[in-house]
Amino acid sequence: MTQQDLAERTWVSRQTIISLEQGRYNPTALLAYRIAKVFGRCIEDVFDFSEEDDET
Repeated sequence: MTQQDLAERTWVSRQTIISLEQGRYNPTALLAYRIAKVFGRCIEDVFDFSEEDDET
């Protein structure tokens, strides 16, 4: 599946898909649901929403 295919199936732009892939954008709950539905998975299977430890 191309980025454009996924964008069309989830009603967003290809640029949004690119930003998601690069970690520059966190999806809304609705977009996360749509993407998970396209792949037949649960949202938790597709996205990791856990906060990273910012301590260095």
